[in-house]
Amino acid sequence: MLQVKIVPVTAFQQNCSIVWDSETKEAILIDAGGEAEKLIAEVEALGLTVKALWLTHGHLDHAGAVGALTEAWNVPVIGPHKEDAFWLDMIQDVSAKYGFPIPENVNVTQWLEGGETLKLGEEEFEVRFAPGHTPGHVMFYNAKYGVLWTGDVLFKGSIGRTDFPRGNHQQLLDSIQRECFSLPDDTQFISGHGPMSTIGYEKQHNPFVAGKAG
Repeated sequence: MLQVKIVPVTAFQQNCSIVWDSETKEAILIDAGGEAEKLIAEVEALGLTVKALWLTHGHLDHAGAVGALTEAWNVPVIGPHKEDAFWLDMIQDVSAKYGFPIPENVNVTQWLEGGETLKLGEEEFEVRFAPGHTPGHVMFYNAKYGVLWTGDVLFKGSIGRTDFPRGNHQQLLDSIQRECFSLPDDTQFISGHGPMSTIGYEKQHNPFVAGKAG
């Protein structure tokens, strides 16, 4: 059975997801944004073996711990789309700007395009390309359990910012319509910040996109 523990990290309270198969205890981390030692302790407490680190996009608060964890666990880094390479290349400079500890560099093992199927044990995750917040943003969808990891594309009651370099508001709205609102209404999603929600709830109540589904 698929299990998930959300661990907020950094001053931005970014939701890092520890995702694992309860039978094999194999795990992946989605958006390990910082506080590597905290995440290592969580994984050890759960008795898990991490197989990979997945990234929705290249922003500091989503990728800040990836370099250190790659060294600690010797695992591949999967995602995001290569259009976010410039964000990952700047991660040390951006960290210094915000007064964060300077992280290890992030070396991506596999860039994603969208449409790929990633596996954790027997569980499958569909990669959905959703640019707008950043040009190379991807999301991860598990159809069996009806769970979508939206990164900073869609939040409960809000949507991602597009005022960063190469952000695009219309592109973000298009991504939400195409990649989020095409999923069943009862799909739960885990966003990069804040509480979980469902696709159906956001279609009805999110003031940025409500009533625009279809």
